[in-house]
Amino acid sequence: MASLEELRSERLKKLKVLRDGGYNPYPAQTEINTSIEEAVSNFDHFVEKGRDITTGGRIMALRRQGGLIFVDLFDNGAKIQVLLKEDTLGRTFELLADTIDIGDFIQATGKLIVTKRGEKTIEAEGWKILAKSLRPLPDQWSGFQDVEERLRKRYLDILLNEDVREMVVKRGKFWQSVRNFLLSKNFLEVETPVLENTAGGADARPFVTHHNALDLDVYLRISTGELWQKKLMVAGFPRTFEIGRQFRNEGMDAEHLQDYTQMEFYLAYADYEKGMQLVEELYKYVAEETFGTLEFKIGEFDIDLGKKWERYDFREVVKEMTGVDVFEAKIEEIEAKLKELGITYDKKGFNITRAMDNLWKYCRKQIAGPGFLVGVPIEISPLAKRDEIDHRRTQRFQPIIAGSELGNGYSELNDPIDQMERFDEQAKLREAGDEEAQMKDEEFVEALEYGMPPTCGFGMSERVFAFLSNRSTREAQIFPLMRPKDK
Repeated sequence: MASLEELRSERLKKLKVLRDGGYNPYPAQTEINTSIEEAVSNFDHFVEKGRDITTGGRIMALRRQGGLIFVDLFDNGAKIQVLLKEDTLGRTFELLADTIDIGDFIQATGKLIVTKRGEKTIEAEGWKILAKSLRPLPDQWSGFQDVEERLRKRYLDILLNEDVREMVVKRGKFWQSVRNFLLSKNFLEVETPVLENTAGGADARPFVTHHNALDLDVYLRISTGELWQKKLMVAGFPRTFEIGRQFRNEGMDAEHLQDYTQMEFYLAYADYEKGMQLVEELYKYVAEETFGTLEFKIGEFDIDLGKKWERYDFREVVKEMTGVDVFEAKIEEIEAKLKELGITYDKKGFNITRAMDNLWKYCRKQIAGPGFLVGVPIEISPLAKRDEIDHRRTQRFQPIIAGSELGNGYSELNDPIDQMERFDEQAKLREAGDEEAQMKDEEFVEALEYGMPPTCGFGMSERVFAFLSNRSTREAQIFPLMRPKDK
């Protein structure tokens, strides 16, 4: 079997033949007037009219039978056969036969016919090279199975695997359906800064970069404009949302990435109860629009988003599953329970907040859902309103599906004095080594002092799409971040 370099060398020779023959192997212009998809879907109409069409795409199959060449052209998920005849094409036939390969892009002009084998075909009266490929496509079955290689060369993975191609299409539908739903509810789509002086709106470790013009270090945002969108509530916009990228400098696993798409909306004159109603409606709508169903197989869970969404109280669930009352237990007791359950956790900056969070994560992995986590302790929710009856709890909610939290929402804290006190507590945690504790943002507190209406905020990331697709978050990205390939 020839090596890659030998095959590439042969294709470079063919490239020279094309150029020596006066053909540009990489022209800027094409004469395409009909896509392959249009040709296939309107085939009978084109046959009836009997007029020539010009279409183009990538050659995915190539076979010669004497004075005939059959190629399968592929573009945007559609395929059509092209028949090239020596009698029709004359001297350009041999040039084509000597120079084209699987992977090349060509255009073909001719009439649509049906072959004796019933194959929808363009009988070419002319052809043109559009792009000469210098590397052979990998064998779909035996030569392109390594997961890391597929992710590194994602463009080939998409080209050769229909399942991956369909994932890319559904990903687009997913975010468009989110946008359509919110626009239908009279939300305004906004854009907020990606570079921030203070990384706010979430518990996460930020990426740091340097702004040369201002000569200061700034952070890549860890939320999709949470504090900025709340300032828009102060400014008098009652319904806003943003879909964009956010960045968290944390560990990678099947559910978490560092660079990903997130949506956040903010709804004035609403609390977390109204937020849960809207989010349940949103998830059902998006599932139907993207996947055409409300029933999913996610890991070991069978999920029906159409059934009643339950409520899972943080304190009650943890107590039932572990025997620990998070409102009464000291940090030493929780840490002992974590060790007893074999739960690994980061000991750097470990505190009561991280202790509660790790214990909850152990519990929620056992919950199928769909439903909402409620009653989250105040220590874990520095931006949420306190429960009006039990001040140890917050008006926070998180959709629980297939053992994971697929979103996060609150009755947003709009008391500037309470907010500053929470920021002060978070600052103490940061000083003690908790790099995920929130930074104090005095400018945001100043905005709250001008008055923000009662507001419900909610955020969801592309992890929702990954779960409904039953894929890891990395596999559900189009181009996941990879380490540079060793030379």
